[in-house]
Formats: sequence, structure tokens, C-alpha cells
Amino acid sequence: MTTRSPTDHTQSTGHPPPAGPLHRWVLPLRVPKPVNPALVKHAERRAAYEQNRIADAITSFAGSMAFVYLHILWFGCWIAFGVERYPFGLLTMIVSLEAIFLSTFVMISQNRADAKRQVIADQAWRLVQEEDEQNRQLLELSKQILVLTTEVRGFAGLAQENHEQNEQLLDLSRQALALTREVHAGGIAERRRRDPDGKPPGTGGRGHDG
Repeated sequence: MTTRSPTDHTQSTGHPPPAGPLHRWVLPLRVPKPVNPALVKHAERRAAYEQNRIADAITSFAGSMAFVYLHILWFGCWIAFGVERYPFGLLTMIVSLEAIFLSTFVMISQNRADAKRQVIADQAWRLVQEEDEQNRQLLELSKQILVLTTEVRGFAGLAQENHEQNEQLLDLSRQALALTREVHAGGIAERRRRDPDGKPPGTGGRGHDG
């Protein structure tokens, strides 16, 4: 059987582990501190006013079982010890006044919850706007990359065409050189055929007549 540490309990449930039967049955659980930075700032701004801290403490106690047990003990002692007779007009008046104040604290608690929801909603909206701006920037970068890619492909196509043209010019140059060599070789053969002795035409006849 594995035992869980208080840190593991706090991380899994969000509440500190109860220290004993008193915390388990009577005292209210402590509200975990917010982790969201926006809620942390909101809590710090709210705690800066004394009246907000008092209202939070009262609403926390009034929403616990300790408040219920206290009223059970109070009403039981009031009736058992005969503080007043039936129909308990003073007790009714006290309870009515208490209900008025508690309803006010309930409204304060609801306003606090609404303020927290507003803070979370504002943060979510800002995150959405930032993500939208980032998406627009990414889209613009994607368009620029597409344009650059198209230009690079165009340059590559021109380079390929130039390379093919250079190859064709090189082939033509080789063919022209081969034809030049053939013409030159043909001219030499024709001169040797006309003059087997290697003399220019007409030279031998002019020397014999003299």
C-alpha cells in the first residue's frame, strides 16, 4: 500500500490535506491559491483593500459546515435555556437581520466570482488576439517564402536553359572544328595529288625551257 505525501495531495486535488478531525468536519477548507498569473494579479489587487479581505473571510466562513454547526448550537441553547418564550420574537429578528447581511455577502461573493470570470475571459481574448496576429504573420511569411521559392525555381529554370544552350554551342564548336580539320586535310591531299613531287604547279616547265 502506497502513501501519498501532502504535496501530492495538494497537486492532485487543489486543496491542502486536512490536518485532523477538526479540519475534516468543522473548519472550512482553504481555497487554493490561483496559479493563473491574471488571477494572481487580480487577487493581489483585491487583497489590497481591507474591506475585501473581511468580506472574503466572512463568505468563506458562512459557506462552511462550521457556520451550520454554530447555528445549531446557538438555536439549541437559546431554546433549551429559555432565553425567551415561544414564538421567539428576538431570535427571529436576529436571524432575519443575519439573513439580510448574509444575502449581501452572497452577492459580494457572486460579484467576486464574476470578476474572476471576467479576468479569465479578458486573458483568453488577449491570447486569441495574439494568436491571430501570429497567424497573420505566419501567413505573410508563408506568402513571402512562396514568392522566393517561385523566383528560385525560375532562376533554376533559366540556369538549366543556359546550361543546355552552352552544351549546344559546345557541340556546334566541336562539329565546326571537325569540319575545319576535314577541309584542311582534304586541301593537303588535293595538292599532293596534283603535284606528287611536292613542287608548285608551273614551276618545272618554266625551268626546262630555259
